[in-house]
Amino acid sequence: MRRYAEAKPKLLVVGDLMIDHYLWGKADRISPEAPVAVIDVERENEVLGGAGNVVNNLVALGARVEVASVIGPDGNGKRLRSMLEDRGVGTQALIVEAGRNTTRKSRVIASHQQVVRFDSETRKAIEPESEVQLLQRIERLLEAGIETVLISDYGKGVLTQALTQGVIRAAKRRGIRVMVDPKGRDYSKYRGATAITPNRKEASEATGIAIVDRESLKKAGFRLKEELGLERAIITLSEEGMAIFGEEMRIIPTVAREVYDVTGAGDTVIATLGFVRACGGEIDEAARIANAAAAVVVGKLGSATASWEEIIAYEASLHEATTGMRIQSRETLAETVRRLKAEGRRIVFTNGCFDILHLGHVRYLERAKSFGDVLIVGLNSDSSVRKLKGPERPVNTQEDRAYILAALESVDYVTIFEEETPYELIRMIEPDVLVKGGDYEGKEVVGRDIAGEVRLVEFVEGKSTTSLIEKMRKAKRDE
Repeated sequence: MRRYAEAKPKLLVVGDLMIDHYLWGKADRISPEAPVAVIDVERENEVLGGAGNVVNNLVALGARVEVASVIGPDGNGKRLRSMLEDRGVGTQALIVEAGRNTTRKSRVIASHQQVVRFDSETRKAIEPESEVQLLQRIERLLEAGIETVLISDYGKGVLTQALTQGVIRAAKRRGIRVMVDPKGRDYSKYRGATAITPNRKEASEATGIAIVDRESLKKAGFRLKEELGLERAIITLSEEGMAIFGEEMRIIPTVAREVYDVTGAGDTVIATLGFVRACGGEIDEAARIANAAAAVVVGKLGSATASWEEIIAYEASLHEATTGMRIQSRETLAETVRRLKAEGRRIVFTNGCFDILHLGHVRYLERAKSFGDVLIVGLNSDSSVRKLKGPERPVNTQEDRAYILAALESVDYVTIFEEETPYELIRMIEPDVLVKGGDYEGKEVVGRDIAGEVRLVEFVEGKSTTSLIEKMRKAKRDE
């Protein structure tokens, strides 16, 4: 993930810009004039909102950002332009339309709770002249090194059918990815985009399918993908993560900590997805990172952003908290496998003693993980290692070996087995891929009759537990 922290991709955000105005205070008394709370305002601040929050998130991640939108000739419009330029955002595609009010949303927050919000805005569609002018400027930006376009629709009138379709066609002609955070029930204007990212409620309304379980989720996701001609549909599922619909449905889970405010979480998701994809990251990795970024954001009040430092720290804390949970009994693992298969995950299995972990082990496990979505490692118990390796082995106990394996990024689950072979374990898992070492070439592989396919991985030459033990014994003798 740290490679992304140093990247500087160039993205274009097209959508409804606004100013989010916050009044922070406390409420300790009731007004004598009416039965309402009196808020003693202690401070106030303004931040970019709407599509501007997508911009905020991209800037926080280190992207170079251009923005395309329509604002009014009012004071809020001037303030919004100034806020963008102060953040280093390109505004050459920011159009001023006469008679239009720039959106400003003011929120009053007392004791960490939003009390009231009042808006000043124009929600009607932009004028045809603005559409033409904006599209012309967007076309010029697309010729100037834009790597990904993010469309952020807040339903304030900028993203008309003509403009949205014009942007998608212009980007596709140049081979540029377009990702959309949609609004409303009619998604026809997003037809032909690379991907869209509605939440569960939005996807239900757009498809007319009530998403209440995995089957209805799958039906809604593929309907969006097929009817709109998308490469992928992505439905965000709040604390459950997100579902990605490509050739199959894949669910990328997340675990959020305490939630203070979900405001702007969708902006964080599309910004992070767009950033990682613009850097060449695969969609599953982008989704995992976007989940982590959203989890950071919902732990803050108001429209917020997540820095790479926060995302990395969050994932580290999550990894530490879940390492022990990755070590599962056979009964628990059976339930986990059923869930993973229901989600359409491709399961990889391998097994071994993994006594003194070394580079060869790590490389082998990384290669094994690359064959699927989830890697399950069957770990020989201490008694089974003694039968295989002799009375002096293992060097490390099964508990120690299991925890070290579970701490590896490539390993998803570890389970300990007592039998001399993992056949019964493989029969319970029925993995899509069974991985063994290259020394099994031409030999019988236990479980070959059960697994979907068998892959052999060559070991790193000169790296083995036996050679490490012999090296330590030699050093002891030399002493």
